[in-house]
Amino acid sequence: MLELRHVSMAFSDRVRAVTVLEDINLEIRDRRFMCIVGPSGCGKSMLLRRMMGPIVPTAGAVLNDGQALDGVSLRAAMVVQAFALLPWLTVQASVELGLRARELSQQEARRRAAFYLDKVGPDGYEEAYPLELSGGTKQRAGLARARAVEPDMLFMDEPFAGLDPPTSANLREQVLTLWSDHDLPVRTVVIVTHIIEEAVLMADRLVVLSLRPGRVAADLSIPLEWPRNERDEGFDRLVDSIFETIF
Repeated sequence: MLELRHVSMAFSDRVRAVTVLEDINLEIRDRRFMCIVGPSGCGKSMLLRRMMGPIVPTAGAVLNDGQALDGVSLRAAMVVQAFALLPWLTVQASVELGLRARELSQQEARRRAAFYLDKVGPDGYEEAYPLELSGGTKQRAGLARARAVEPDMLFMDEPFAGLDPPTSANLREQVLTLWSDHDLPVRTVVIVTHIIEEAVLMADRLVVLSLRPGRVAADLSIPLEWPRNERDEGFDRLVDSIFETIF
């Protein structure tokens, strides 16, 4: 679905040029669940945004089904850590926002928003404002908003960071359930996380970036069957080997 060819990203501050990502080559295939991990500052979030399209690479190219990706991909959606809900919009209106931007009718936007809110929650909070919501409920609203545009690819940037453990576990399970439901549009998911255990719990493929400038230090298939158990010996061995790759 997506191919990165020799992608590099750099920026200049007042003193020097800084290379954040260097010579990234990746192929992201259909029906995959990929996690990107690596040390802080290695360019994980920047790489995710380049896959989505709003950031232009310093060098290299991104291809979407063989075509150069110029601008933001309308076949993808993103969920971010900071929720990004507008404080003056209700949950229902926030989910409808992207649909109206794509020129759906008001009736169709309301129908589709209600459908995806029912899929992920927050049940009973459709007319609430962000100030009235917990972190987990805000993230469910963000997930519903991303799913409502029915993208082929879903990008998620540390979506469970800052949430309490039970809420994080519940949302991870919901994301996996939604991805595995072939009646729903999303076919491929790419998540950035700094938690190795989370990546091994969710992904069938794991990409490890090196210290800045970020390069692909490892590209691993996760052979464990779902549902996964953190207490399994094989789980611990895999987590340990990834830590060794990063540090």
